[in-house]
Amino acid sequence: MESRIPSYPTVRAHSQALASPSSSTNTMMISAMLPEDVSASTFIPISTFEYNDAAAPLVSTYIDRIRPLLDAIDKLRHLNVMKEGIELPTIVVVGDQSSGKSSVLESLSGINLPRGQGICTRVPLIMRLQDHPTPDPELYLEYQGKVVHTNETLVAKDISTCTDDIAGNKKEISDTPLTLVVKKRGVPDLTMVDLPGITRVPVHGQPQDIYEQISGIIMEYIQPQDSIILNVLSAAVDFPTCESIRMSRMVDPTGERTLAVVTKSDKAPEGLLHKVTADDVSIGLGYVCVRNRIGDESYEEARKEEAKLFQTHPLLSEIDKSIVGIPNLAEKLVQIQANSIARCLPDIVVKINEKLNLNMSELKKMPPHLSSATDALMAFMGILGSAKESMMKIFIRGEFDEYPDEDEMHCTARMAEMLNEFSEELQLKWENKDSSKAFLMEEIGALKEAIRIGLPNFLPRSAFLTILRRSLGEISNIPVEFVHKVWKYIENVVLLVLMHHFENYPQLQSSIRRAAQNLIAKMKEQSLDRVMENLEMEKLTDYTCNPEYMSSWRHLMSQEETFMTRVLKNSYCLDLDLGGLDRRVEIGHLRQHMGMVQQAFDLRMRMTAYWKIVHQRLVDSLGLHLPYTVKNLVYKGIDREIANDEFMGPHGGGLERMLEESPSVATKREQLNRSIKVLREAEEVVAGITDQIAAYSFLDAPNTSGQIARIVLTDPVAADDNSIDLVDSRIRDRNHLTFEGGETVIGTWECADRMREMRDE
Repeated sequence: MESRIPSYPTVRAHSQALASPSSSTNTMMISAMLPEDVSASTFIPISTFEYNDAAAPLVSTYIDRIRPLLDAIDKLRHLNVMKEGIELPTIVVVGDQSSGKSSVLESLSGINLPRGQGICTRVPLIMRLQDHPTPDPELYLEYQGKVVHTNETLVAKDISTCTDDIAGNKKEISDTPLTLVVKKRGVPDLTMVDLPGITRVPVHGQPQDIYEQISGIIMEYIQPQDSIILNVLSAAVDFPTCESIRMSRMVDPTGERTLAVVTKSDKAPEGLLHKVTADDVSIGLGYVCVRNRIGDESYEEARKEEAKLFQTHPLLSEIDKSIVGIPNLAEKLVQIQANSIARCLPDIVVKINEKLNLNMSELKKMPPHLSSATDALMAFMGILGSAKESMMKIFIRGEFDEYPDEDEMHCTARMAEMLNEFSEELQLKWENKDSSKAFLMEEIGALKEAIRIGLPNFLPRSAFLTILRRSLGEISNIPVEFVHKVWKYIENVVLLVLMHHFENYPQLQSSIRRAAQNLIAKMKEQSLDRVMENLEMEKLTDYTCNPEYMSSWRHLMSQEETFMTRVLKNSYCLDLDLGGLDRRVEIGHLRQHMGMVQQAFDLRMRMTAYWKIVHQRLVDSLGLHLPYTVKNLVYKGIDREIANDEFMGPHGGGLERMLEESPSVATKREQLNRSIKVLREAEEVVAGITDQIAAYSFLDAPNTSGQIARIVLTDPVAADDNSIDLVDSRIRDRNHLTFEGGETVIGTWECADRMREMRDE
C-alpha cells in the first residue's frame, strides 16, 4: 500500500469534530484534496468516502471575505448603473446552441433551468447565486420592476413564463434582462449573465435574423473590458470552429479575460487532453473540463460520477486534476470574480462620483421652475443680460473665455481678418483694372474728351474725375459684398449666443431669432447706405488734405524725364514704379500720341497717388463704422428689440410661454433627477466598502489542485494505525490543519495523533 502513495502536492485541509447524531461517539471530518492516482476506495477501509453535498459548499469560507464586494456589485447592477455609462465586472456565459451551457449553470446553482428544442434562453438571464446558511432555499425572479417568488420545483417553469412576458410567447428574443436570485446552501457566491445560445439557422419559428439579434446581445455584454467571458465548449467539436470562440476573440484577442468550460467530456474523451493543453484558441484564463449531469441524476450523484470519471477513465485521468470538475470551476469563477471586482471597484467609485457631479452641475444649469409672471420677467431679463454680456465680450472687448476653442466666435479677430481681406481685394482690383489695356491709353482718351478752348498745357480736372469715377465704378461691388459678408457673420454669431443662452426655453427661440434677424437687417441696411454714400462722395470730389498725396505724386513724377527720353528714343518697353508696383510697360505705341503723352503720364501718376488716399478712406471708414454699429447693436439695440417683440409686438405672450416648460426641458430635468437619485444610491452602496477595497485586492484564492471531497471517519474505533498514517500522508505537506469544531490549529504532523485520540475517545 505504501508504494501506491505518491508525493502529494500542497493541499488545503480542514478537520472538524462532529457529534454523531446516533451516539455520543465523535466523528471526525477532514476536507482534503485527493491525490491524482488514489481512488476513493483507498480510504474506504477506514472511513466512508462522500462527495460534497448541499451541506458542504463548493467553495470554502474564502467567500465570506468577498461577500461585501459581491453584494455591492449586485446592488449596483440592480440600480442599473450601466445605463449611466458605468461598467460593472460581469461573468458573461456564452456558447453555441446545445454546447451544454444550461447543464453547467445547473451544476453550479443546483437548480433546474428550462430545457427544450431551439433556444431555451431568450433573454439575458442574470443568475445571482448566494450561499445560504439555512437548509431551505430561497428563489425569486426580478424583471421590469416585478418580483416572482418561486421554488426549486417550479423555477424552470417560472423562468419560461417570465421570459414569455418579456420577449413574447413565440421564439423572439429580447435584450431586457431577467434576474434569478438563488439563495441556497452550498452554492458558490457568483453573479453570472447567461446569454442566448448562438445559432445561425432559424428553426422552430425563430426569426430569420436570429443570428444577428443574438450576436448583437452577446457583443453588447462581452465588449466591456471589465466583462469576464465564460465560453462553454462541447468536447465533441473543434474549438477553433466554434462561433462563440470567434466572437470572444473579436473583443478579447489575447484571451486574458476568457475562461473556457469544456462540457460532455465523457462523450468525446479522445484528444481532449491535447485540446486543453495546446490551447489553439488563446484561452488566457485556462480551461475546466466537466461532465454533464445525465438523466435524473441528483447533483450530488452527478458530482460523484464526475470525480470518478476523471480519476478512473484511461484518457481523462491524464488531465490535471486542477482543471476538472464543477467544484474547480466554481473556485476559479469565484477567484476570477473577486479579483475582477477588487480591481474595478476603485474606478467604479471614481466614475460614480464624476457622473454624479456632472449631472448635478447640469441640473443647476437647468432653468428654474417659474410660477408667476414676475418670476418669468426676472428670468427673461437675466438671461437677456447674460447674452448681452457675452456679446460685449466677443464683439467689443475681444474676450473669448466662453468660447476658447471655437475660432469662429473670436469676433474681433475674425472681423479684423475680413477687413484686411477687403483691403487686399480692393488693391488687387485696382492693380489689375487696366492690365488688358495699352499703357496710358485710358488717360489719353480722357484728355481728348476734355479738350476745350483755352490755354495749352493745363491738366483738365474733368479728365481726372472721369478716370476716378470709372475706377470707383469698377470696384464699387467689393465694399457692398464685404458689408453683406460681415453682417452675415455677425448675424450667425448673435444667433448662436442667443440660442445658447435661451436653450432651455425653446418656446421663445423662434421669436428671439426673428427679432434679432430683423434688427440686424436694419443695421445692415445702414451699413450699405454708408458704403454707397462714401462711394458717391469719392466720385463727386477729388480732395484730400493728406500730405502723402503730394509726396507720393512727386516721387512718381521723378520718373517722367526717363520715361519721355525712352519714348523719344523709340524704346518699346520700360520698367516703372506705379505706386509701389514695379511693372514693365510697353511704350512703343505712345509715339503716335506725342502731343498728349506727357500730360497722360502726369494724369496717371496723380491718379496712382490719389488712389492710395481713396483706398485708405474706404477701408478706414468701414473699419470705424462696423465696430461702432456693432456696439450700438449690443448696447442699445438687441435687448430692446427682443423685449419689444416678446412683450409688446404682434406675437407677444413671451412671459406666458416661459411659464410653460417645454417637453424637452421637462424630460431632461426628469432624466437628470432620476440619474442623480440612482447615482446617490450607488454612492451609498460603495461608500460602505471603500475603505476595504485595498484589502480585497490581496485576497488569496482557494487552492484548486485536486478534487475537494469529504472523508468521514464513521467508525473511528475501527481505524488502524496504518490507515491513519495513510490519511496523514495525504495532508502532510500543509503547514497546519484546522479542527474547526474546536477552533484548534495543530501541525500536520499531529494529525495522526489527533485521529488516534478521537478513535480512542
